[in-house]
Order: sequence, then structure tokens, then C-alpha cells
Amino acid sequence: MLQFFSHAWTCDQKQATCGQEAESFKEQGNAYYIKKDYSEAFNYYTKAIDMCPKNASYYGNRAATLMMLSRHREALEDSQQAVRLDDTFMKGHLREGKCHLSLGNAMAASRCFHRVLELEPDNSQAQQEVKNADSVLEYEKMAELGFEKHDFRMVVFCMDRALESASACHRFKVLKAECLAMLGRYPEAQSVASDILRMDATNGDALYVRGLCLYYEDCIDKAVQFFVQALRMAPDHEKARLACRNAKALKAKKEDGNKAFKDGNYDAAYELYSEALTIDPNNIKTNAKLFCNRGTVGSKLKKIDQAIEDCTKAVKLDETYIKAYLRRAQCYMDKEEYDEAVRDYEKVYQTEKTKEHKHLLKNAQLELKKSKRKDYYKVLGVDKNATEDEIKKAYRKRALMHHPDRHSSASAEVQKEEEKKFKEVGEAFTVLSDPKKKSRYDSGHDMEDDTGNMGGEGWRSAGEPVSREDGWASGPGNFFFQFG
Repeated sequence: MLQFFSHAWTCDQKQATCGQEAESFKEQGNAYYIKKDYSEAFNYYTKAIDMCPKNASYYGNRAATLMMLSRHREALEDSQQAVRLDDTFMKGHLREGKCHLSLGNAMAASRCFHRVLELEPDNSQAQQEVKNADSVLEYEKMAELGFEKHDFRMVVFCMDRALESASACHRFKVLKAECLAMLGRYPEAQSVASDILRMDATNGDALYVRGLCLYYEDCIDKAVQFFVQALRMAPDHEKARLACRNAKALKAKKEDGNKAFKDGNYDAAYELYSEALTIDPNNIKTNAKLFCNRGTVGSKLKKIDQAIEDCTKAVKLDETYIKAYLRRAQCYMDKEEYDEAVRDYEKVYQTEKTKEHKHLLKNAQLELKKSKRKDYYKVLGVDKNATEDEIKKAYRKRALMHHPDRHSSASAEVQKEEEKKFKEVGEAFTVLSDPKKKSRYDSGHDMEDDTGNMGGEGWRSAGEPVSREDGWASGPGNFFFQFG
């Protein structure tokens, strides 16, 4: 009997000693916590727990330290253990709620804060935290609705507000990153996803977002690698599965189109690029390239208007896409719409001041200047590469057609119009039949001042010949025309 009491006294003495040591560790932990040396505080609180694992306050203190170290999941476990040991431990409930809220579980957080208010109805901190939890829930609902409506800016706004309270919520961060990617803000999206992966390298959602950014930046091979990795970590990740399938399909169609183009099979290339454009309307950068490629094919097929339309779609998707501006400018040149061509070449040259772009701009400006003069080639009805004989034949034909004597019985209005045309024919021939003048004209020189009254000195008025032999009239180059 005496031995029993002696043993019991020894156990009580040991427990008391352990309790004292645990309290000593806790006090040292408190001292380090005050100094903001949270790692050392964590070590001493852990020693206190090891000495006395049934003390709720020790878990509560270590939870507070873990929260300061941003180890919220571990802090949640400690705070939950604290309230399991003592359901009236108000600080334990409060810290559990804060951990839930930081991790994005606003519903669970709200329950914890309401438990605090049951224990202490006037607790102002719990009252404020309830409001914070309600705000997070509201932002979640708004973000969900915004995502359904593809209002990605709204989602980013809501997630930024929610993350002010739920700073450790990977789910909110991933949703924000995904929407940043959808808005084309790839560096920001990559940064958010990378931050998550530094803390959790197996996060399938973050891997998916990294892949999505690469996919939208037309780095399809690298994107597929991330999608595959995301599916390895989360086999049921439907977004990663769909994105991976789209990426592979888009790459294959684009490559098939490129091959058909290189082989000169333009009709097939046009169809393949068109099919590729239906795969993913959200892939702006790749679709811009596909529209430009299809525009190139269209120009080869002489579908100039369609080519211009495709290039316009390309630059609407990507305003920095130089190749699309160059392709559209060339189409405008082909259509002799030089004003539009100059605008595109100016845009290109402002962006990239290369010698080649400067040459293209100057050439377009020259053609624009030339287009605003009389087109002597059109006046004579010949091609710009016409030979000297072709120019002479065309002149004879047009001069006979518009000679005033031929229209002497016409109305005064018709006579005036034909007289004007006859003069223009003369001007055109005077310039194009003279190699030096023709060269100056072709280089863009305005010949108006040089021509003077060309084409009109061989006659005075309709029906009034001025040549030596009555009934004949001469034109430039000593050509004579007789009318019966």
C-alpha cells in the first residue's frame, strides 16, 4: 500500500515537472514571437507540445506562429487540435477561422467566427472577420458569374479583392491567372502560376495555366508538355485535357497548311488554314498568324479583297503583327489603292525602321504621287511595259477616235469633251514617245508643267485644218490624220 502511494506521488511530481518545463518552453517561444523570430518561436512551442501534448494553448500559440510563417495548412491543423482539446478556447476558434479564410474556405471560416461570438458576443475582431468572410463569399459568386459571361476583367477584380482576405488561396490565384491569360496578360499570369508552383510543384491547375500562357503565345510544343504534366498530377483535369487536344490539333492543321503552301497547292492550303481557324477562337496569337497565312494564300489565288480582309482580321487580333501589315500593304499596292498602302507601310516603318521597310514606304509614296497625275498609259490604253511601236499604234488609234474633225457635226458639249480627250492623247504621246520624258514620268515626275499645250497645236477648232494640204491635220510626232 505504501509503495502504491509512493508511485502515485512520483508520477504527480513528474507531471508537475513536465508542466513547468513546458511552460518554460512556451515562455521562451513567446519571447521569440515578440521579437518576430517565428522559426525559433515555432521550435519552442513544439518542445512545449512534446512535453505536454494535451494543452490547447500550446497548439494555439504554435498555430499563430505558423500563420506568421505563411504555413496556413499546418496552422489550421494546430488550431483545430486546440479546439478539440478545449471547445471553449476562443483564440483557437478565431485562429481556425483565420486559417480557413486565408485558404479560401469562407464558409468554414464564418462558422468558426460565429462560434467565437457564441463564446464572446461582443468580440469586435470576430465581428469584423464575419464581414470579411461574407465579402469573400460575395466576390466568389461575382467571379463565377463573370467567368460564365467571359467577363475576365471582372473575375480578376473580384479575385484581387478576395485575395486581400484569402491571401493563401491557390484556387483564387489560379482563377485570376487563368483570366489574366485569357486577357492576353501572359507575363502576369505566368508570374502568379509560378508563385504557386514554387510552393506546390504538383499543383495541376497552376501547371495548366503555365501551359495555357505558352499555348496562347504560340509556343505549342512547350504548352503541350505542361498540359501533359498537369494531367499527370490531376488525371481528371478537363481543361488541361481539352487544351492539350486543341494544341495538338492546331499545330497539325497549321503544319499541313504550311506544307500545302510550300508545295504550291494553294486551294488545299486555304482550306487547311480555314479549318485551323475553327479549332480555338480564344488563341489570338496563333489565329492572327493563320489569318495572315490565309491572306497570303488568297493573294496567290488572286482573291485580293479576301486577302485584305484576312490581314485586317490578323492585325485586329495582334496590333503588333508586322507581317500582316506588310501583306495587306502589298495587296493594296496590287489594287492600286496607294493611300491605304502608304498608311500600312508607315505603321511598319514606325515600328521597325529597317532599310527594307523604308524602301517599301518610299515606293508606295511614289506610286501614290504618280496615281494623282494623269495616267498617260491609261489615256493611250496601253500597259506600263508597252513597247515604242505599241505606244505609236495606240496613239494613232486614240487620236483618230478623238480628233475634233471627226466630231464636227456633234453637239458643242460633245465637241468640247472630244477636244479635251484629243489633247490628252497628244500629251500622253509626247511624253511616252520621248525616252527621257518617259523616264521622268515613270519615276514620278509631274509632267504637267513640261507639256504645256501639247497635243493641241495641230488644229485650231473642229473643221478648221491647219496643215498645208486642206483636209489634213497633224498631231505630235508628225503623224497626219485625213478625214473624208
